[in-house]
Amino acid sequence: MADQFIPLINGAAYAWANLRAQMLGQTIAGITALSYEDTQEKVNNWGAGSMPVSRGLGKYEAKGSMTLEMKELERIQAALPPGGRIQDIAPFPVISSFVNPSNQLVTHTLHNCEFTGNKRDLKTGDTNVECELELIVSHITWA
Repeated sequence: MADQFIPLINGAAYAWANLRAQMLGQTIAGITALSYEDTQEKVNNWGAGSMPVSRGLGKYEAKGSMTLEMKELERIQAALPPGGRIQDIAPFPVISSFVNPSNQLVTHTLHNCEFTGNKRDLKTGDTNVECELELIVSHITWA
């Protein structure tokens, strides 16, 4: 007999409130957005007939970005030597952890991250300045 689907009424879902993001050895309280992904190039290889006869794998690519409150970014900047740039920080992991609806810890690790730029974008009416920062990432562990 097949399992019968019974929806969980008033259940819990993954939510921003469940995120704990860590980098540079500490939890980042002033993070307002985190985005990461990886892709694997896959191509069909053709031979006899009209259907592919095999599949080839190309390059793997991981990327990410984060948005920090300006005060959080300035705190990171202040920890650098005088004249230091965030782009000069040695590669570091970004660890994204959640407690899932089954009350289990789910952790994703972005490995060997580096900031590729340092930007402030301010406009009239802003009540909180947020800074979006691109990351270069070597790979992601999804466990």
